[in-house]
Amino acid sequence: MAEAPIAKFINQAAYDRLEAELETLSTTGREEIALRIQSAREEGDLKENSGYHAAKDEQGKIEARIHALKSLLKDSTVGEAPVSSGVVEPGTVITAMVAGDESVFLLGNREIAAGTDFTVYSEASPMGAAILGLKIGQSVTFEAPNGREIHVEITNVATFTG
Repeated sequence: MAEAPIAKFINQAAYDRLEAELETLSTTGREEIALRIQSAREEGDLKENSGYHAAKDEQGKIEARIHALKSLLKDSTVGEAPVSSGVVEPGTVITAMVAGDESVFLLGNREIAAGTDFTVYSEASPMGAAILGLKIGQSVTFEAPNGREIHVEITNVATFTG
């Protein structure tokens, strides 16, 4: 039986910012890129038309971002960061010894960390999945995508204050 996907936590400010970005990209962003493509098309031969190809690439990026934003907004839990109870959970700031070095990072979505200096690890990333649910003082070893075994010890879990 498949596990339910982990809800992504985002705060209200991030939700509002992402919703506004989605609205802009879905309206004026699409209109502007359509005009650029049309203008480049009118220049003639599309095979060697770098303006046309650049505009089409930009259109692909806009559509991918729109898709990502829709998915994120649909699948996210909006609210305040959870008050730390000493357990690693989405929306908390983690201090950990990672492969022998101290690291402080936010567990969650990079969108909520906009405007901060936090490194962000998704709860679905290999490290995020390995430490999710651990308590202060607990440790785990997980396999990184490069095949290397990485040891992580949780030394603190704090409430994210933005």
